[in-house]
Amino acid sequence: MTATRQHPDGGPGPATHATGRGARARELADLLRSRRDRLQPADVGLPAGHRRRTSGLRREEVAQLAGVSATYYTFLEQGRDLRPSWEVLEAIARALRLSPAERAHLHTLGSGTPKAARRPGAETLPLAVVALVDHLDPYPTYVTGRYWDVLAANRAARLLWTDWPALPPENRNMVWWTFTDPAARRVFVDWEAESSAQLARFRTAADRFPDDPSFTSLIGRLRDASPEFRAAWPRHEVAPLSSGGKRIRHPVLGELALTHVVLTLADDQEQMLVTFAASQPDQDRIAELLALGTGTGASR
Repeated sequence: MTATRQHPDGGPGPATHATGRGARARELADLLRSRRDRLQPADVGLPAGHRRRTSGLRREEVAQLAGVSATYYTFLEQGRDLRPSWEVLEAIARALRLSPAERAHLHTLGSGTPKAARRPGAETLPLAVVALVDHLDPYPTYVTGRYWDVLAANRAARLLWTDWPALPPENRNMVWWTFTDPAARRVFVDWEAESSAQLARFRTAADRFPDDPSFTSLIGRLRDASPEFRAAWPRHEVAPLSSGGKRIRHPVLGELALTHVVLTLADDQEQMLVTFAASQPDQDRIAELLALGTGTGASR
């Protein structure tokens, strides 16, 4: 299965959300408040004191730790259209004990110079990549694009996840499927952990194109369609892409433990090839099921 996708820019309406510097300032304010709330005085070497009315650090404490004025930091948390320097953002990141991924996210939101938006266009895969994906059967393999659309998937991947070609073109997206298709909750053994980790990686991908209207449109659609996405997105969880493991449930094969590797395509570094492997006995069972010509797709 392969796909060529053209993402709409997304016009005004309930599914779209504000873009530009003002929107990033509000997102920055949300991020700062959420990370401040997570810290306790003891985490940063401050005395707890008495009569604390806030669950985390006070604004003044973060400002003190970062070496900036309390007024300036307050303005940042209020979503004022400021231009914090790289040094100020780094100081705040240290004060809030941000991880490397969170630090990069902070710089994306706080940068005074917007990154150039990538011009939305049709995504295609080289025929050699499509052939490679198919030849990797029975090892489940798919390719996602810059917006996490599924651009190609072999029979094993469609057997374990869903029959991507059978979905409407606008829904052939990994994040959309995870958060809006009930089948995803049956496929992923631990849907909550998987969806949370996936969303953190997706936000990191979206950070690279903060002014891309296609990302804005997709995020707006997800907010409108999924209460879980709507609740989780403001938490600003971020994580880099990485290899790892997943636990998949199939009605015939039962529960499978898979390990996966993520590879970046040289022709377009926003396109990722993800290939999986199970234990040899389970891998043999996947091959046998494919040999029987069993219909693909776990959406039942």
